Amino acid sequence: MTVALEVIAVEGMGEVRPGDDVAALIAAAAQLEQGDVVVVTQKIVSKAEGRLVPVDDDDPESRLTVIADESVRVLRRRDELVISETRHGFICANAGVDLSNVDSGWATLLPVDADRSARRIRDGLVKLTGARVAVVVSDTFGRPWRRGVTDVAIGCAGLAPVVDLRGTPDDRGRVLVATEVCVVDEIASAAELVMGKASGVPVAVVRGVDQTWFRHGSVRDEVVRSPGEDLFR
Repeated sequence: MTVALEVIAVEGMGEVRPGDDVAALIAAAAQLEQGDVVVVTQKIVSKAEGRLVPVDDDDPESRLTVIADESVRVLRRRDELVISETRHGFICANAGVDLSNVDSGWATLLPVDADRSARRIRDGLVKLTGARVAVVVSDTFGRPWRRGVTDVAIGCAGLAPVVDLRGTPDDRGRVLVATEVCVVDEIASAAELVMGKASGVPVAVVRGVDQTWFRHGSVRDEVVRSPGEDLFR
């Protein structure tokens, strides 16, 4: 059996502004099918939800103040780079405070609850299109011990965040004892390949995802490790 995935950039959505209905914008720009996974960048979710704060572009301390407000704990700091823990439990650079792809003098913050944001968009898409779809809200994170950044999921709806393969056999018949696959991160990363960082494409559709993965899910509850499980905090 041949398994194939298709990743489709959704173009022509235009600039998203506070108060915009993201689901309606996507439905107007994309031809969705049953079983599609719609990946939406954090940036447009935050813009639509009004998660924008003013900053002084000429004063680094202005941004650092916002980062401090969005952090519950600072793990490391080097010059203007801060690695901190957010209220969501994410460990990331600068608490997710981002100056890219926004007007000068403004920064975006992470959504208050990205799982809830994903559910709202998914419910809107199902209502508008009639298609059974899932939604992933993605953002760009760095990774310890590896250069470069990649997109990961910070919220999801209608999709299993993690597929648990423990207790199943590998191709040699050996039973897996520790393998849990974070499929929402893999889908977010695949979608980023067609969205890019400067192309103005904030949404992609991933088609061909295993339909057994479609269920209620939460990044915050199922992906983010608690401090007690984390060997590195």
